[in-house]
Amino acid sequence: MTDSAVAPEHLDVVIVGAGLSGIGAAYRLQTEHPHRSYAVLEARADLGGTWDLFRYPGIRSDSDMFTLGYPFKPWRAARSIADGASILDYIRETAEENGIDSHIRYGSRVIGADWSSAHAHWQLTIAHEGPDGPELSTLTCGFLYTCAGYYDYQQPHAPEFAGREEFAGTVVHPQFWPAELDVRGKRIVVIGSGATAVTLVPSLAAEAEHVTMLQRTPTWISAVPGRDKQADKIRELLPADLAHRLIRTKNILFNIGFYQYCRRRPAAARKLLTGLTTRILKDDKLVAEHFTPDYDPWDQRLCAAPDADFFKAMKKGKAAVVTDRIASFVPEGIRLESGQTLPADIIVTATGLRLLAFGGIVPSVDDKPVELAEQFVWQGAMLTGLPNFAICVGYTNASWTLRADLTSRLVCKVLAHLDRTGVAAVVPQPRADLAERPLLDLNAGYVLRSIAAFPRQGDKHPWRVRQNYLLDALFTLRTDLGKTLRPVHRVREFTRNG
Repeated sequence: MTDSAVAPEHLDVVIVGAGLSGIGAAYRLQTEHPHRSYAVLEARADLGGTWDLFRYPGIRSDSDMFTLGYPFKPWRAARSIADGASILDYIRETAEENGIDSHIRYGSRVIGADWSSAHAHWQLTIAHEGPDGPELSTLTCGFLYTCAGYYDYQQPHAPEFAGREEFAGTVVHPQFWPAELDVRGKRIVVIGSGATAVTLVPSLAAEAEHVTMLQRTPTWISAVPGRDKQADKIRELLPADLAHRLIRTKNILFNIGFYQYCRRRPAAARKLLTGLTTRILKDDKLVAEHFTPDYDPWDQRLCAAPDADFFKAMKKGKAAVVTDRIASFVPEGIRLESGQTLPADIIVTATGLRLLAFGGIVPSVDDKPVELAEQFVWQGAMLTGLPNFAICVGYTNASWTLRADLTSRLVCKVLAHLDRTGVAAVVPQPRADLAERPLLDLNAGYVLRSIAAFPRQGDKHPWRVRQNYLLDALFTLRTDLGKTLRPVHRVREFTRNG
């Protein structure tokens, strides 16, 4: 028999991505379904996802680690707003403690996924980097769960700037930060005002001569404690698991409460945030010009400044904010539309990320591509038109892992439903017409640029992707799966046909 005649390896479940979500998904799967075979396919050479890929100075979480961390593994480090290296260690430790690391296949990028109706399984085409270029292999699986997020890790958002080639210094993008870059004593301009820029500025200011954050429009930035003193007291008094659950609940309730306050009382929220910033900077005019956006808090995601590090760098004279538009790059720096020139030795283009659905996987059914933009998302997890296929999408207004863990538990419930009903595959199907809404209901540039290529959410449960963990925690796992999941193959039919 030739190699080409050998049937590809078959697994019960394939998880795509070995980041925070993928490792959590693997834990839930092997805990609730220990009899099922599975693998985690990771395109890169190590686990960690975002926390391994991004290496720019100061990279950290912008959510507290008691909610960004796993509910089943207590966060034990001192700081609740943690640096990237600590988060990566936490993910690696979780994988090793639970034997998940032995299921990870590195250097395995899924470039094709086709559902076979005849065999009731997914056939995956996987690219591996070989000495002479990419090498391809295939495997099949009964259920495909992509935990690769929705960012394009190969190509960031990179707008063209006039005169860029004339700049005499160094231009870098945070997504591809060069390890050898020396910022000591340099004048740096950071273009952007999102979470990455707010993280970079105080970190660079510690060594650079001066750092300027150049923004087109202001962003809401809120100083938050880097260390949770209440959590410290709770951890002193209670066992680790109980303390973690209590702190996690406390932070979930606070974060949801503050979000609801911002949405229901935007004028009061604006006054609160500007008041807190003014108290730190002691300059009403500065706050009005550079830290008071036109949009309301949480129309876009709020940026966190742990221990007010961003504002402290400004008070020390090591950092500044300029609100203006770029006319062009010039040899000595950036010329603004106002006529001012910002001198720079290094320009950091923190201009944001691009969205990419499901790690770039374009699924098909019986060799026919499925138009993702025409599909609806069920329970924030599965898609119409795609049998036995789930995605992991986190919250835009809270820690990613809160919904990621709920989704992984829901996938396990669907797998149990297949066993209980004698069904090989299911696909979500609405019982009535749905009004379309964008999958991510967030008025941010990176969302608006790409969201049209993503599946839609509907206007009612279970087709609505809620941004409320309390409601999701109450209802997601109580859903009657038989009402909205249509059987595609029963096991006996599959056996006869396959």
